[in-house]
Amino acid sequence: MLSTALETTKLPQIHTPLPGPQAQAIIDRDTKFISPSYTRSYPLVMQRGTGAMIEDVDGNVFLDFNAGVAVCATGHSHPKVVAAIKQQVDEFIHISGTDYYYPHLPALAQKLSELAPGDDDKRVHFGNSGAEAVEGAIKLAMFSTHRQKLIGFFGAFHGRTMGALSLTGSKARQRSGFGPQALDVTHVPYANCYRCPYNLTPESCGAHESKGPHCARIIEDLILKTTVPPDECAAIIVEPVQGEGGYVVPPASFLHTIRSIANKYGIKVVADEVQAGMGRTGKMFASEHFDFVPDIIASAKGIASGLPLSAVIASAELMNWPPGAHASTFGGNPVAIAASLVTIELLETELLTNAAVMGQYLLEGCRNLMEKHEIIGDVRGKGLMIGIELVKNRTTKEPAAPERDQVEIECFHRGLIIQGCGTSTIRLSPPLVIDREQCDFALQTLDDAIGAVTQ
Repeated sequence: MLSTALETTKLPQIHTPLPGPQAQAIIDRDTKFISPSYTRSYPLVMQRGTGAMIEDVDGNVFLDFNAGVAVCATGHSHPKVVAAIKQQVDEFIHISGTDYYYPHLPALAQKLSELAPGDDDKRVHFGNSGAEAVEGAIKLAMFSTHRQKLIGFFGAFHGRTMGALSLTGSKARQRSGFGPQALDVTHVPYANCYRCPYNLTPESCGAHESKGPHCARIIEDLILKTTVPPDECAAIIVEPVQGEGGYVVPPASFLHTIRSIANKYGIKVVADEVQAGMGRTGKMFASEHFDFVPDIIASAKGIASGLPLSAVIASAELMNWPPGAHASTFGGNPVAIAASLVTIELLETELLTNAAVMGQYLLEGCRNLMEKHEIIGDVRGKGLMIGIELVKNRTTKEPAAPERDQVEIECFHRGLIIQGCGTSTIRLSPPLVIDREQCDFALQTLDDAIGAVTQ
């Protein structure tokens, strides 16, 4: 049963100092028994949730604009998702799809194959997490090309398992202490036009021309001629919209140029759609915004409304490895797949449209905040994947990292759940069920929080 507070409000209600007494007791216990490697920005201790609202253990209610890090696409405990889970639990909870058959696997695989960009027939391999999807995608690229070298991008986050970590180029602390990387990866700059490492602009770098932007051309002009022989390069791994790196939206020509270079040299293109996919940007896959067709897609996070599930989607011709080449005991768990099928139905019938409409409204509101607050250097996004980058000075663009962290905490104490990404960017990744009133509250809270930090 939901508490009265969650049943009667869609806006925050804060009743205690934060953290409250029950929350503090749990945090103390957590500190004693949980790995200190976890990252927590503020002391939220969740008890229950519905839609875009969260109630903590002390009865405080928050508006969630993070969705479990872009996972709860349909909101917390959507009744249709919950009903599908309960029905499947009553039937059976698990049997390994690696070793046996059940109707859920081909049903969801067919749906994902039909939704993924590109007209060719596709196949799907199921796993449990984004990192596992990335690992599977890379294994498939290596297997199909008989090559081992990879090209990734600075700012990218692909996971923390050893293979995915080799591709991750987000923060030094994620690699520190883990020795040599497992995979042979060369990183190049992502198309972050706000912080171009070459000091170019979209007008001067080629982004508006058929040749494509310099940051993509460098792959062919330099990398393939020096450190990565093209006949040894298995794949280029790219996020169509970069997530942990700062919610960075590239020009379409960046992705098109990567596609063209890959085609020329027989290199596979892997799109990491773990965070940007499943409706987050207002389309099922972020690649669709750019008319970009990768060879392999890694999907997870929002795919099952909070249950552990991931998918590697590739052409049937490409995903033609033999039995035993790659598998997963829990990947494609029937309960998670039941949740995913309903999630996709909700996305197609309601939430893609809502994400696009509310995303545009929220983006315009954030740009209005930029006119008011000098600390906001850039606002960018697609759908409900929006980044607000804070800077100490708009001319120098020096990151305002401590201020960003303070804004997060100020929002928390006002009942708004947000999270940072990149060096000094606030990410807004709410459930795709939010409405205009909740957007207005979030914008006002951000306004108040930024004002409190900068006064």
